[in-house]
Amino acid sequence: MDKGITAEEYRRFRALLRRMRLEAGLTQVDVAERLDEPQSFVSKYESGERRLDVIELRRVAEALGTTLVAAVERLVHELEHSPADAEKD
Repeated sequence: MDKGITAEEYRRFRALLRRMRLEAGLTQVDVAERLDEPQSFVSKYESGERRLDVIELRRVAEALGTTLVAAVERLVHELEHSPADAEKD
C-alpha cells in the first residue's frame, strides 16, 4: 500500500480541502491571508507538495470557517465511500 504523499487517500484529502475552500467562496489568497501565510502555502498543500500536520489542519479548517472536528468528519465520510460510490451520488 502506497503511504506516500501521492496515496489515493491523501489525494482525496487534498481534493476535500480544495472543495471546502471553494464552498466557502474563498481563493487561495483569501485563505493564505487568514492564515498569515503566503499563497504558495495553500497551493503547496492543495497540490500535495507539502503535508499539513494536525495543528496546521486546525488552522486551515478555521480559516475555511469550520472546525478541525468537522473537517475530519468530512474526510472520514469521504474515505468510507469508494470513488465508485462517489460517482453514483
